[in-house]
Amino acid sequence: MYLVTLLGNLLIILAIGSDSRLHTPMYFFLSNLSMADIGLSSTTVPKVLLDIQTHSRVISYAGCLTQLSSLNFFACLDSALLTVMAYDRFVAVCYPLHYLDIMNPRVCSLLLLLSFLNSLLDSQLHCLMISQLSFCTNMEIPHFFCDPPQLLQLACNDTSTNKILLYFSGAIFGGIPISGILFSYYKIVSSIMRITSSGGKYKAFSTCGSHLSAVGLFYGTGLGLYLSSAVSHISRKAAGASVVYAVVTPMLNPFIYSLRNRDIKRALQRFLNRIA
Repeated sequence: MYLVTLLGNLLIILAIGSDSRLHTPMYFFLSNLSMADIGLSSTTVPKVLLDIQTHSRVISYAGCLTQLSSLNFFACLDSALLTVMAYDRFVAVCYPLHYLDIMNPRVCSLLLLLSFLNSLLDSQLHCLMISQLSFCTNMEIPHFFCDPPQLLQLACNDTSTNKILLYFSGAIFGGIPISGILFSYYKIVSSIMRITSSGGKYKAFSTCGSHLSAVGLFYGTGLGLYLSSAVSHISRKAAGASVVYAVVTPMLNPFIYSLRNRDIKRALQRFLNRIA
């Protein structure tokens, strides 16, 4: 699964980078989403594979904080990029004649920079919050990666304030992107409903199908799990659900965009033909 994730997302990045016809805002953000998916999967899976090979399940304190920070960075970056892509689709459907003026290279670069800064802030807040806690020696984390809610459960000191901060950061860094996506699609649906021809409606909505699938997969597997795990000990079933969030979702995103997008299919075919 990890190799498929790397190969699929790298092919998307290379196909977009090598085809000048795909040098548009939508595919610019898609290539960055693929890089974020590679980072999200690479934060946890190589360590799991190493543990399986060496029959060891040990991680150092510094390694745990590094993994925690990296995982939150790439997960938040995924969320931010999906929000930016929803805004891109909103502009494309609602203001098609002004699309290139609104989504110019400077605006796209600024949106990407804001996504990176937002993700960096979120990851450092989580890292700082966990680093202030005290832990007993030989601590066992009931998970396959260092997850903030589980570390809060295992801390020796009072964590009520930290849990409040965890919910607050979740509301800010998770709630705002979801609200932005919902608002964008509310405007998109309203605009599509004003189109008289059924063919025009289908064409307008088809440009959003891949993005909607990616949004549903990412938030559907992650949101409920991480909100519930902040107040209760995680079970093996919930840890299994985390595999879907951290491993399966990054693997499926390239298939979602390549199978539902003719431009990506053609670019991949041209890229593979050049290699052959």
